[in-house]
Amino acid sequence: MTPIAVVGMDCRFPGAADPDAFFDMLIRGGDGIGPVPQQRWRAEDFYAADGRAGTTNTRFGGFLADQDAFDHEFFGISPREAAAMDPQHRLVLQTAWRALEDAGLPPTSLAGSRTSVHVGIMSGEWAALQLSDFRKMTAQGGSGNGYYMAANRISYHLDLRGPSVAVDTACSSSLVAVHLAAMALRSGECDLAIAGGVNLVLTPALSIFYTQSGLSAPDGRCKPFSADADGIGRCEGVGLVVLRRLDEALADNQMIYALIEGSAVNSNGRSNGITAPNRWAQRDVLAQAYHRAGVDPADITFVEAHGTGTRLGDMIEVRALGELHGADRARPCALGSVKGNLSHAEGAAGIAGLIKACLALDRRVLPSSLLSAPENPELRLADAGLELARSAIRLPRGTVRAGVSSFGLGGANAHVALCCAPAVRRPARRSGTGVLTVSANNRAGLRRNVALISEALGRAPEERLTQFCHATNQVKSTLRYRLAVAVDSRDQLLNYLREMLANDAALDRAARRDAGPPQVALLFTGQGAQYPGMTQALQAACLPYRRRLDEVDTAMRPHLGRSIRSVLCDGGEELHRTELTQPALFAVEYALGATLLDLGVAPIAMVGHSVGEFAAACLAGVLTLEDACRLVVGRGGLLQALPERGGMLAVHAGARDIEALLEPERRVGIAAVNGPRSVVISGEDSAVHRIAAGLAEAGVHSTPLTVSHAFHSPLVVSVAEPLRALAAGVAARAPAIPIASTVRGRFIHGAEMDAGYWAEQVCQPVLFSAALEAVISRGPTHLVEVGPRSVLLSLARQIPAALRLELLAPCPGPAATGRELAEVLAVLHRDGLVPRWAELYGPQEREPLRLPGYAFDPGPRFWTSAHPSTAATSALAPENAAGAATREAAAELAGAGRGNGSAFARQVLATVAAVGGYHVGDLHPTAKLQEDLGYDSIMVVQLTDRLRDLLGLEQPLLAADLLENIATVEDLLSFILDRYQPTPGKGAT
Repeated sequence: MTPIAVVGMDCRFPGAADPDAFFDMLIRGGDGIGPVPQQRWRAEDFYAADGRAGTTNTRFGGFLADQDAFDHEFFGISPREAAAMDPQHRLVLQTAWRALEDAGLPPTSLAGSRTSVHVGIMSGEWAALQLSDFRKMTAQGGSGNGYYMAANRISYHLDLRGPSVAVDTACSSSLVAVHLAAMALRSGECDLAIAGGVNLVLTPALSIFYTQSGLSAPDGRCKPFSADADGIGRCEGVGLVVLRRLDEALADNQMIYALIEGSAVNSNGRSNGITAPNRWAQRDVLAQAYHRAGVDPADITFVEAHGTGTRLGDMIEVRALGELHGADRARPCALGSVKGNLSHAEGAAGIAGLIKACLALDRRVLPSSLLSAPENPELRLADAGLELARSAIRLPRGTVRAGVSSFGLGGANAHVALCCAPAVRRPARRSGTGVLTVSANNRAGLRRNVALISEALGRAPEERLTQFCHATNQVKSTLRYRLAVAVDSRDQLLNYLREMLANDAALDRAARRDAGPPQVALLFTGQGAQYPGMTQALQAACLPYRRRLDEVDTAMRPHLGRSIRSVLCDGGEELHRTELTQPALFAVEYALGATLLDLGVAPIAMVGHSVGEFAAACLAGVLTLEDACRLVVGRGGLLQALPERGGMLAVHAGARDIEALLEPERRVGIAAVNGPRSVVISGEDSAVHRIAAGLAEAGVHSTPLTVSHAFHSPLVVSVAEPLRALAAGVAARAPAIPIASTVRGRFIHGAEMDAGYWAEQVCQPVLFSAALEAVISRGPTHLVEVGPRSVLLSLARQIPAALRLELLAPCPGPAATGRELAEVLAVLHRDGLVPRWAELYGPQEREPLRLPGYAFDPGPRFWTSAHPSTAATSALAPENAAGAATREAAAELAGAGRGNGSAFARQVLATVAAVGGYHVGDLHPTAKLQEDLGYDSIMVVQLTDRLRDLLGLEQPLLAADLLENIATVEDLLSFILDRYQPTPGKGAT
């Protein structure tokens, strides 16, 4: 059979909040057994030591802490719906999210995928509590119950399109769910599977049943295979694993806990009672699983047994195991049962055993079997080829196999044959700079998860820093509120995160809310920005930049006759020779611009200053890299060959302000218009000196520029025709990314950048200011300068409209550390970009690393009432989880009801809040009805009915009409006020 890889997991069991804590408890020999919490039921009301009719003989069991906590806002579920939901559904939702993260998969990335969900669940006690009073039935009460919703909730909220199945085979439900998921993967019905089970003990009903059946342990503890075994104890828990076909998991370099080599499910058929176990059926299900796995029972190192601790059940299970394991073994098969630590988790029992076995195989240690001593001599384990795991057992190197059993009341048996994961060497190496990312659905959630990631980072070695960053990018970067930090030192990062956690204002400034993809415009720097050794720090820190620089170096070498990369690194002052300056600038800007595109930046526009226009044209597809290199090298050589007798002057004035001074000078012209009061003049030295003197007399500030030639002046006109000839063979193409031309002062239309354009471009003024204003008119949110230092951003600050934008420089100048490109990426991600993170890292840095699961809000509590007025809720304010800001915002929103309508507006808001089960103060104006407030079609219909009554309408509002016209609370209020606001003394119209 096709091996199935267990690539992720999450669980919660009594005394263990996650898989690490669970395994730690098992290794320590701890347990999660305690008294029945008062929140469940008053144990003394149903307890009798003699277990007489209608009572239970125990007041103990394994109970989850905070099982009523549910971060409803995270999943966009209203308080009304959350309060009506079976709490088992709430548990599997949060557990599924964390299990997918553990698999290295961002849960949001699976939308639309063929991912299956199989959830074992046997407890219907919530429905019994909620649906017994028919007159209080609600729409949410009906949809909030039923086994089917345990799986369907996950499929719905993550938009998964594979099979979605709830499984009830009693105590074997969760292991049967795993079997079905593995079969769905093998058959090709799905490509990824989430499988497991859940159990909550909400009433004493089953405890009374076990007592009356003679199956209940008085101390609430299972004692598997022990001479002291006296019955079953009950337990709560939830566990889910993420499954994938092995070849696909390996191809995607996923970490693997263990392999499912085979599994089987059967039934007892007609035996000595429907509730009694059947030795022969158990033997057969083991044999089928091993046969499908292609393994011999002698190859099984340990079995995680069903092991309930009932004398009959233990005896039958050992006899069944002995049929297969009792002969031809070099060493006995180790035997254990997690029920000694947890007691019987019923619908989650099988997944508890599977997770224990997978962790044992992964960590090469089998925990001891708690409460199994003294061994029951009647079982004759040695004759069955078995021995109890009395203490932790170090598993041998090489291939280790295990089996997991789970048997259901009524006769549904399941067995899974496991194998350790294939050995994969995962070297740790740190190089360059990474970006650590944390995200959450609100600011309070961001704080919780920053604290969690900070704690995990503190345990990670320095050499895994960039690997750690990459792991956060993979699974912690998709939610609305984001923190992103470029890092090259673990200790500095830890200090930064601690400062953020100690200062709410600092965290608020550093973190931003994703408002959609940023609109980025790229600015390509012109000549004058060069310096020896430019971008060396970036080369050292950034692998994708090095790759792109190598690419342009290879393309340029045939034309330049030497390596442009060596010029950048070792050329020294010769870099200022124009024949090298312009190719070097092009190389840097092409490599840096291509790197940004590789990382997922999709610019809405580009503009290049003089020679910077070649990199923009190349990246926009106007020029091929080969053609661009040939033209730039030729252009630099032609300009270098001109006599060095020119000068350039930066003038703090507008072009019209200096027209009179330029009029008599035939050998001087305007080289660039960089801003409203920023002009560069260029021409013959003596003429430039005369103009400088005239400007000084007029009180106009000017600065001579250190240049080799008078670029963009009458002195370079002779270069135009040779350059036209050089470009004659270049095919003109329309830009795939809009380019604002600094020759035309507007956007390029069609294939304008032909040979004539490049001839004109070398000597005409650079109309940067006009081109940049054209770019800004397209509505960018960020300007990113692509060049070796920040020059154009300073010019952009002279344009008032640009001051509202984020100005970013991935290489700000000679003092650059190499971290700035990662910092730019961090800012863009915080502002909504979803980068192609893998491009930032090398292969070893992309090695997977498991991170702690998402820290959900533990505040909102929902327990035994489906009535929304009794449910504690969290505020839904994006800006303030405490709700104060939202209450003010709601008041202001209501006050916007235009005079006498404000009271009416408050009534509308109260109606919206009541339908969802919120307080009015929870209704932030920007909260979206569906995504944030959890309004589904049923709730929209309820809202329209209540609004009809409020407005006094004869005909109801159409739900479709509302859905077409509203998205947020503010939209709804405006819609109602615009159409129906009452006038003084009149009702709604």
